[in-house]
Amino acid sequence: KINAYMTLHTVLVTFCKLAAPLVPFVTEDIYQNLVRSIDKSAPESIHLCDYPVANEAWIHPDMEAEMDEVLQVVTLGRNCRNAANIKNRQPIAAMYVKADRELGEEYKAIVADELNVREVRIAESVKQFLSYSFKPQLKTVGPKYGKYLNAIRTALTELNGAEAMDELEANGCLKLNLDGTEILLGKEDLLVESAQTAGYESCTDNGITVVLDTTLTPELIEEGFVREIISKIQTMRKDSGFEVTDHIAVYTFGNDKIAELFRNNEATIKAEVLADAVEYAEPGENEHAKAWSINGEKVTLGVKVIG
Repeated sequence: KINAYMTLHTVLVTFCKLAAPLVPFVTEDIYQNLVRSIDKSAPESIHLCDYPVANEAWIHPDMEAEMDEVLQVVTLGRNCRNAANIKNRQPIAAMYVKADRELGEEYKAIVADELNVREVRIAESVKQFLSYSFKPQLKTVGPKYGKYLNAIRTALTELNGAEAMDELEANGCLKLNLDGTEILLGKEDLLVESAQTAGYESCTDNGITVVLDTTLTPELIEEGFVREIISKIQTMRKDSGFEVTDHIAVYTFGNDKIAELFRNNEATIKAEVLADAVEYAEPGENEHAKAWSINGEKVTLGVKVIG
């Protein structure tokens, strides 16, 4: 966290120095706030600082390309979540990534954290997550195989879609045998339709394909509830004006399912929200209480500073 703060500080200060000749007053104000307020030995004004010079040792084109791919993967993953109508706080078991550049383990960890996914897997192909169906292209198949058109249409509906797609990509055509007559159908002779396999959601852009496993087990659903509960309590801490270091007691009332989730995950919830106690009772007049709907479950939560 400290490394992230220091990096952000360096970027902001350097950018202000670059922009100072163009927006002198705004950059001066930011400089006084970010630099002079904590370092009285720094130049009195941003306009007395040396103009930044590029440090080529800090330029890493490969890392930039890898992070650009990470951003694209995360964007596609969020699109998949939205398409599947799964909230960001709901954990997902796995996602599959197919791209020209393979993500390293450190980048997989970033993607998994950003998308709340337990495991990121690299896939050489995403065909197993798609189903294919074929129809004849009438304007090309008709002139060549007119009298066999109905038989071709029937034969195409009986094909194994994945195997047929492999054959089409490998050979450039599909071979059918109709009562001893060999029929060759090239890519131009076929209308190919694809559909996502049930339980998966995929998105493709710029040569990258992301597939999310959208099957939610009871364990994943429970974890999603816990994350929502933690989020609501953190919101209540903020709205109540508590200090970040304040220890609190949490109250839950009015919903047996939520109470059971608290009991099963009490240690996790307490650690995340800095709670020393969980009370399974209605909050009193001195507690900050609020009614919530957590994934459709209505419950009253309360928080109180301890000590």
